[in-house]
Amino acid sequence: MPGNPVLVVHGGAWAMPDNAVDAHLHGVRNALAAGWRVLERGGAALDAVEEAVVIMEDDETFDAGRGSFLNRDGKVQLDALIMDGATLRAGGVGCVERLRNPVRVARKILSESPHVYFVGGGAEQFAAEHGVLLCENNDLVIPREMERLRDYQRAAANAPQKDGNDLFAPEISHDTVGAVALDRDGNIAAATSTGGTLNKAPGRLGDSSLIGCGCYADNLSAAVSTTGWGEPIMKLVLAKWTADRVLAGNLPEWAAEEAMNNLQQRVNGHGGIIVLNALGQFGIAHNTPRMAWACKTVKKGEAGIERGAP
Repeated sequence: MPGNPVLVVHGGAWAMPDNAVDAHLHGVRNALAAGWRVLERGGAALDAVEEAVVIMEDDETFDAGRGSFLNRDGKVQLDALIMDGATLRAGGVGCVERLRNPVRVARKILSESPHVYFVGGGAEQFAAEHGVLLCENNDLVIPREMERLRDYQRAAANAPQKDGNDLFAPEISHDTVGAVALDRDGNIAAATSTGGTLNKAPGRLGDSSLIGCGCYADNLSAAVSTTGWGEPIMKLVLAKWTADRVLAGNLPEWAAEEAMNNLQQRVNGHGGIIVLNALGQFGIAHNTPRMAWACKTVKKGEAGIERGAP
């Protein structure tokens, strides 16, 4: 049955410092506005999450698109997934180095390919064959991240006992971006995009672009997007785990909180999550000090960097 649209976006969960709050709030509000323009004119949820995520990929505040963390070799490698809850079709890219907006290519894979997932050079070849202009990797690298990588590698060289797990501490920025939407036709969709973690090994793939881990959508359960430390999220297949709780009859608000509890208790993970069902009920939760988020319904819109328990 036709209903009222809903849009929820996130821009990363971590111990965000005070001087980063305004930029993050500005970014998620811009993303919300872009996605809502699609929904208010009767557009599809799939289009809305794509447009919202593109805005954040283009915003250097976030760890997605230009301005992302650099890997160990000083390159940007990007991952993204988009999924349609009405059909269960999905498109994903991983470890791409020459795409300004990986979610755009993920969408083309969903719409124009019999496959679900392309990685590396194969994803870039698919993009070029479908009319997407490739960029140079240097176009995605900004001075802030070059300095961040140098500082981290210098500190690591002076403390060789470090095992790398400090990269996933809540104090380290996890600005993965995502969106979930419900359109007037009652369909839901989700999208997630990331540059991964600082100083990651080349070729490392996180949870964001993996179906059921960092992103999932099914009209029968929920649309979900996660952010945070990818390895624990993958171990729990957390997005699908959360959607299954909604399918079992739990409210998205409760399922989101339970997902964060499960992440912490089972695998000592941290992050954040947004969840939306086809009734327009949604949940936002994180077990980090802060998470950038924004949501809008026909009645109101709001944004914040903290979300309390229900």
